[in-house]
Amino acid sequence: MIELIPAIDIINGQCVRLTKGDYAMKTIYGSPQEMAMEFERIGYKRLHLVDLDGAKSKHIVNGAVLKNITSKTKLIVDFGGGIKTDDDIEEAFRLGASMVTIGSVAVSEPERFMGWLKKYGADHIILGADVRNGKISINGWKEDSSEDLLPFLAKYVDAGVTKVLCTEISKDGTLAGPAIELYQRVMATYPGLHLIASGGVSSIEDIKALEAAGIPAVVFGKAIYEGKINLQKLWDWQNA
Repeated sequence: MIELIPAIDIINGQCVRLTKGDYAMKTIYGSPQEMAMEFERIGYKRLHLVDLDGAKSKHIVNGAVLKNITSKTKLIVDFGGGIKTDDDIEEAFRLGASMVTIGSVAVSEPERFMGWLKKYGADHIILGADVRNGKISINGWKEDSSEDLLPFLAKYVDAGVTKVLCTEISKDGTLAGPAIELYQRVMATYPGLHLIASGGVSSIEDIKALEAAGIPAVVFGKAIYEGKINLQKLWDWQNA
């Protein structure tokens, strides 16, 4: 059964969605806290929460939103965006995150990432692998690194990473369907990985297709806010 993880992206304390990571292509959807409480009311257990201001500024900016959600719900929150230093990751956990998603640091400071993996454990660290034209992208998708996806994953899976959030940036926010072939390549290489697919999900049918392809988990956001996915119907399908 595929794990369903609704997403909330934050800019200036508001729930937003970007298209292909472009901050100029932003749609505002309202209160993150209200959305999170609605997810929990329906029955969802997980939340993927991204501080887009933090990703851009290279430090946590919307920590108050994280605290509000973790204090008002029992959702298991994985938090990403702007976690660059030891103080940042400690702050994220202090504010109630159960897990953190780390991408840029894994590229630019692998020793620091390895240290966090050892200190906090693989259950609490999600490796962020955001892909554009086959390369890992960093710092709020503003920069492309020289890292290719599968070799990038290899060194960290070998080091003990068990959870990876993989976003195909060209798909993100487009509602054009997920990059199933990309995720299948990852799963074929690392069949034991808890891979979280992200980007392009436009319907319950897309999620069913990911499940049929053997993908363990999916993050979806814009399809919720644009009315393409009915959260109650999705929950009922999975729990029938």
